[in-house]
Amino acid sequence: MSKQPSVPLLGRLAVHFKMISMEQLAVATRELASDTSGRRIGEVFVDKGFITPEQLAKLLRAQQEMVAKQRAASAAPEPAAAAASEPRAANAPVRAPGAARVSAPASAPAPPRVAAKRAPQGACATASPELDRILRDAVAQGASDVHIHSGAVVQYRVAGKLVSTGGAPLDAAGSESVLLPALAERERSVFDKHGDLDFCHEVPGAGRFRANLYRQQRGIDAVLRFIAPEPPSLEQLGLPSGLARFTTYPQGLVLITGPTGCGKTSTLAALVDLINEERREHILTIEDPVEYLHPSKRCLVNQRSVYRHTGSFARALRAALREDPDVIVIGELRDLETISLALTAAETGHLVLATLHTDNAIRTINRIVGSFSSEQQSQIRSMLSESLRAVVSQRLIPRADGKGRVAAIETLVVTKAVANLIRENKTFQIQSILQTGAAQGMALLDASIRQHVQSGAIAREEALRYCAEPKNLSA
Repeated sequence: MSKQPSVPLLGRLAVHFKMISMEQLAVATRELASDTSGRRIGEVFVDKGFITPEQLAKLLRAQQEMVAKQRAASAAPEPAAAAASEPRAANAPVRAPGAARVSAPASAPAPPRVAAKRAPQGACATASPELDRILRDAVAQGASDVHIHSGAVVQYRVAGKLVSTGGAPLDAAGSESVLLPALAERERSVFDKHGDLDFCHEVPGAGRFRANLYRQQRGIDAVLRFIAPEPPSLEQLGLPSGLARFTTYPQGLVLITGPTGCGKTSTLAALVDLINEERREHILTIEDPVEYLHPSKRCLVNQRSVYRHTGSFARALRAALREDPDVIVIGELRDLETISLALTAAETGHLVLATLHTDNAIRTINRIVGSFSSEQQSQIRSMLSESLRAVVSQRLIPRADGKGRVAAIETLVVTKAVANLIRENKTFQIQSILQTGAAQGMALLDASIRQHVQSGAIAREEALRYCAEPKNLSA
């Protein structure tokens, strides 16, 4: 694989300050690599109209300040006490073969005062310089996930496809030296006991990563998913602005569904951010781990991480009913007890937003009802018909031009007709309502995919892989 051009510090700062997108950074970096006139990255940004000269001046000042701080930190002697208190830091980290280096100096291990500052957010592990270097490069390449596996080359998932970073495979010792320093003492204890672990890792200036660490026959592996420093908007995600209506309900249940990796968490975060900006209420999130950070804006926001702040989703939900929330956000409906408590919360005057691993609206309803025993299902259908407000089922499909992915969504709004079908166990008839309910904001997934094909955003061959009924593409 050809070597990727390095990304100048000024470019990464422009992305951090949201002056340019990752796609614009990639365009400018490629042009700079082939440029022979001696231009700098900032001049390329201005020449292409990505930023103004005033914004460039701001970026240059920020770059000077960052370089000065890095030089000052490099010149400062390292306290012996800090080295003694972190025995793993004494082992020189092994660079992951093939992980491309970014142009900025490698980050030093975070000093104790920085870790203490992040502690109230709750869910992030400790510093790991070599892992941070890999993750910074992954962000620069526009990757959504990073795969670090024993016996394999480090790989990034870019626009839905795995891309090798090149170089030699990591051996078992190499993967351990990259991954284990990222674990705090508590995480290390849990991992040693159970052999797998969900945790969050934060890279200053780059973002947060939801990580799963696990043992396999060749050694220790990890998959890390990028979480932007700030919650996205519906517009940034390419989602219909009409989804914002689902944040206006005073109570009820709104579900975001789809397979793994389809962007459920980002969509949920965008809806929560809308509530945070527009309402004056108490938002309580229950996640494993905490992913997007939501500072309190107009709302008071509390975020709890399962196993760090509470024993389980169910325990946190039971406690939530006494914590005076207006909006309860559940990272995932995983089990019967959590589903039952979510329905109860929706019935008792709370707006509940949650995700579920189902692939369309009808299967979502059937999955919830089917989680209960046959004796309970009639009652659950009645509860669901009264509390369910909407189901959004989504997919991320590669764009025809190869520049990322586009979201296709199925939207079910629970009208009186839909509620009656749920109550009477006739969910199979909801399909026809989805097809004819455009006036109520409803749409089938196939209809959304067809619109993207007609606009040229998705290739027809790619669309056929995601359509439930291929004939719908020509409807």
